[in-house]
This record gives sequence, structure tokens and C-alpha cells, in this order.
Amino acid sequence: MSLALYGHPFSSYTQKVLIALYENGTPFEFRTIGPETPQHSAEWLRRWPLRKFPLLVDGERDLAETSIIIEYLQLVHPGPVRLLPADPMAALEVRFLDRFFDLHVMNAAQHAVDGALTGNPVKRQEGQALAEKKLEISYAWLEGKLAGRTWAAGADFTLADCAAAPSLFYADWTHRIPEAYPVLRAYRTRLLGRPSFARAVEEARPFRPLFPLGAPDRD
Repeated sequence: MSLALYGHPFSSYTQKVLIALYENGTPFEFRTIGPETPQHSAEWLRRWPLRKFPLLVDGERDLAETSIIIEYLQLVHPGPVRLLPADPMAALEVRFLDRFFDLHVMNAAQHAVDGALTGNPVKRQEGQALAEKKLEISYAWLEGKLAGRTWAAGADFTLADCAAAPSLFYADWTHRIPEAYPVLRAYRTRLLGRPSFARAVEEARPFRPLFPLGAPDRD
């Protein structure tokens, strides 16, 4: 059985894994979860009742959590692009930045999205305010951290960049990265130009009306 990925093209965490798959040209079947494919939803929930995606299926093995999925792909289905360095200390830096983008950028932006999804104007305003507060702190830290680097952890594209691309993509939609952070803005632009992420962005383009904050007319 070939690899199968359950997820949605507009999902940031699905995109994170798609980037890794596209980087190495890894063959897989994409099983979109949505109202048009109830069979995929049923199988996904049978395998992973926690209702989180993406989920990677490799034969009889089910793998959840994006960072674990990407590390698994490197171990079992390696390709020419090594997304986690062989050196343990370098790998530790990559893992840290991966967690930073997931926890302090993507999850921060999610506060605004969750608030908007409630339909309650007060909760929408509160969620937006909290997201902006957290993102400003993260943006400022990243501006210094990324100085002098091409990619998140240095010269090579890694797991950290797989996390950074969708995180910064949607975070910037939620709270625009200020011009005071030119290093971070330039890094986001480089990510958008990476073929693997550019492909994921294009595949998700038809779903932009789903963005509850209103998708900007850019990117």
C-alpha cells in the first residue's frame, strides 16, 4: 500500500506535511477530508478519533502529529532533501524552531480564527487582540533570530521551514508583519517562492473564502 495523507489543502498543518512530501517528490495519495468525501472522513476518524489532521497512513501504520510524520518520512521514505540534520545539536535547533513556529506563531494566530468562528463580535475582538499581542512578541524575536540566515536554522531548508511556511503565511493574514521587521518579511517571501510551498499555496487557493477573518487579496 502506498502512503496516504488525510487532511485538507487549506489546513496549515496539512500544508506543513505536504511541503515535506513535495520537497522529496515522495509518492502519496492525498485523501481530502470534506463533505464531498464522507468515506475519507469516516476512515480518518476510525483511525484517529482525536479528530486532528493530517494523518499519514503507511500500510498498517498510522502516524499523527506533523513533526513526527516528517521525521518518520525521513527515516522510512528518505529523499534527496534531508529535513532533519544528522548532527544532533543541529537537529536540536531545527526541532526547537519547528516547535516555535507551531506553538508561538500558528497557534497564536489561531486565537483570532477561533474568535471569528464563534460569530460573537466580542469574542472575535478578544481573539484578535490576543493573537496580535502574541504575534508581535514572536515577530520581534524572529527578526533577531533569523538575521543572517537564508532559512530558519541556517543555509539548509529543514523541518523548521516546513513549519514556518504555513505559520507565517496565515499569521501575516491575521496580523500583518510590520515593516519594522524586514528580515522576517523577506524570509516569508523566500518561503512563498520555495516550489514545495508555492505548490501547496496554489492547491489551497480555491478554499480562501473559508478563511473566517477574510483572506487578503495578495499572496
